[in-house]
Amino acid sequence: MNQKTVDTEKKIREVALRIIAVRESLGFTPEEMAVKTDITPEEYKSYESGEHDFSFTFIYKFANACGIEITDLMEGKSPSLNGYNVTRKGEGVPIVRRKGFNYSRLAPLFKNKIAEPFLVTIPYSEENLKTPHFSTHKDQELDIVLKGSLKVTIGNNVEILNEGDCIYYDSTMPHDVVAYGGQECQVYAIVMDSSRKAIDEGQEKPFELPHVTNFKLANVENPVADTFAKITENEDGSLKNIDFFTKEKFNFAFDVVDFLAKKSPDKTALIYVSNNMEEKRFTFEEIRKYSCMTANYFRSLGIKKGDRVMLVLKRHYQFWFSILALHRLGAIVIPATNLLVEHDFTYRFEAAGVSAIVCTADGDVAHQVDLAVDSLKKPMLKVIVNGEREGWHSFNEEFDKFSDVFPRPENESESAFGSEPMLMYFTSGTTGYPKIATHNHKYPL
Repeated sequence: MNQKTVDTEKKIREVALRIIAVRESLGFTPEEMAVKTDITPEEYKSYESGEHDFSFTFIYKFANACGIEITDLMEGKSPSLNGYNVTRKGEGVPIVRRKGFNYSRLAPLFKNKIAEPFLVTIPYSEENLKTPHFSTHKDQELDIVLKGSLKVTIGNNVEILNEGDCIYYDSTMPHDVVAYGGQECQVYAIVMDSSRKAIDEGQEKPFELPHVTNFKLANVENPVADTFAKITENEDGSLKNIDFFTKEKFNFAFDVVDFLAKKSPDKTALIYVSNNMEEKRFTFEEIRKYSCMTANYFRSLGIKKGDRVMLVLKRHYQFWFSILALHRLGAIVIPATNLLVEHDFTYRFEAAGVSAIVCTADGDVAHQVDLAVDSLKKPMLKVIVNGEREGWHSFNEEFDKFSDVFPRPENESESAFGSEPMLMYFTSGTTGYPKIATHNHKYPL
């Protein structure tokens, strides 16, 4: 056990003894003090025994219930300065206010404060970024960023502050502060009480936001989901039930993409940035149009309902033209990584019964496909994207010569819907050869 740990435990025991002395002098039992500090008798007794460090909320409530200053408990002496209080670097009084955060009080000896300044060190945490820790406390607060970046959420508003930035806000509003940008953040947090009464120094109250989703905030008119789903909510707005009433006729390309293309044709659906940082933007109408052209192109090559078609297209935007086209045709899509080599392709071609492949021209992938096809000695339709290769159809040169009209077929046997297969994924193969996981057209639901 190092000296710092010994000193900390000694400090906790000293505070625990002062708490016992104050309680006994006022004639309260541990059970009565537990009620006054809003904790269980067991928790209260653990504080008096020195088993646990003291949270700021407990110290504040205990001092308030007993009519004494916080410094009386923490330091064994009352605040005595009313002119000024100097706190040197590293000498702030540490106190627990929020788990994981390091709070140091910067004016512990000043009497009758109208503001409580803290130096706060906030560790970076992915979990804190994902799950806001909303709280409220009295009056107003000023936060000044000294180091790193700070994400501040106040109600439905989010601000990112960097070194030198500050924010002043009404702290009775639900708020949360977390480190941002992958490193810890250090701020001056100054809590102010205009009433000039003892400040509610960090008595944070849990705050639950109402069940408001981003969808509700967006106030979407005529949502696409209304055409195939009925949503029932509880009285508080939380989800109670979803009933998909046309799921056996559902096809993502026809029921979602085409719907959005008709409803919001000029709205951005996809932003693609190439390796050369060249940007392409596609609207919902363009995605509909190009996927229909691709569907007609694929059909001209002989691809039909039930065919197993592998897509090895990295992050090319043509992936979306192709996968939606195959959904329209009722073919089964098999997405695959460009890291596969000959034996990987050979196994997958045989296991899934692949009859066609749409592949990137980047790297050595197409060559590895040719090696696998040659070893199987069976015909394979091959389409290459962003390039040309002997024995392959050129997607870029050929697809845009076809019609951009591909309506939902009146005869549903000409496409696939509902419980019919849509996707095949190969698992990672951790305990043997990769296995096939098949999903039907209800998978997007």
